[in-house]
Amino acid sequence: MIRPVETRAYDPGTRVHVDGAVAADLASSLPGMVHRAHEIAASVAYGVHGRRRAGQGETFWQYRPFANGEAAHRIDWRRSARSDQLYVREREWEAAHDYFLWMDCSSSMAFASSLAQDDKLSRGVTLGLALADVLVRGGERVAALGLTAPISARDVIDRLSRALYERARETACDELPPDAPLRPRARVVLISDFLCDLDALAGRLRRFADAGASGALLMITDPSEESFPFSGETLFLDTDGGPAFHAGDARMLRAAYAKRFEAHRETVREAARDFGFLFLQHHTDRPAAEAALALVMGLHGIEEEL
Repeated sequence: MIRPVETRAYDPGTRVHVDGAVAADLASSLPGMVHRAHEIAASVAYGVHGRRRAGQGETFWQYRPFANGEAAHRIDWRRSARSDQLYVREREWEAAHDYFLWMDCSSSMAFASSLAQDDKLSRGVTLGLALADVLVRGGERVAALGLTAPISARDVIDRLSRALYERARETACDELPPDAPLRPRARVVLISDFLCDLDALAGRLRRFADAGASGALLMITDPSEESFPFSGETLFLDTDGGPAFHAGDARMLRAAYAKRFEAHRETVREAARDFGFLFLQHHTDRPAAEAALALVMGLHGIEEEL
């Protein structure tokens, strides 16, 4: 017998009492997200040793054999004197980039099924905060898109979470990233379920690309949203407050739903590719650290190509 799938959702903007004060559900959940973000960042080894690329900087990286045709002044004569081969002393690349992170906190993100480990909102915010910490460890500067200026501080997780807390207290979150100004050659990372107007999303990506930005889109998906494991008489509620949909037998909709979901995902993927962004997908029944590592390595690959 197949176990029925249970779902739950909440409004991130709902006002609740936290330590005697009134805040949003998102704000009340942030301490747990911050703790988990620190754990994930610590488990991702990348960043601890920097970007490990040769270039302009003061930090020693490695010795490598001297190649014919290179300028003689690059030879490290002290190291070369200890062997029969000439060596060049390379320094680590230290040109920091500005990363602008956006974590979707709209109502559709506050959904979870019994197949998942976390709701999409908690997973997305946690991954965004963890990524910020890993990037700062690697010498980059990080900002919350539209909320903060890029910083390179060890307490970046706490600073960005405070910015999210203040925004949650003041206003509801949009399902699209803000049309905020970017610095030249910025990197933009968008973390969302991308269950939004895809034309509007493409327009926002075009605006970022026109500003010279590149980066990545991480699509957060609850496993039930992809597999559609529902059957029998089912009432589907709109997390954005729209009309409900009653299905006489949800199982009969599975094939059509899967086709439409795949088309939606491919449209997001194509938009990312068209404007020079990496596309990744993460399911909330998978370990969070797995997504963090994939995202970091994907961004590292972008840097290698540029």
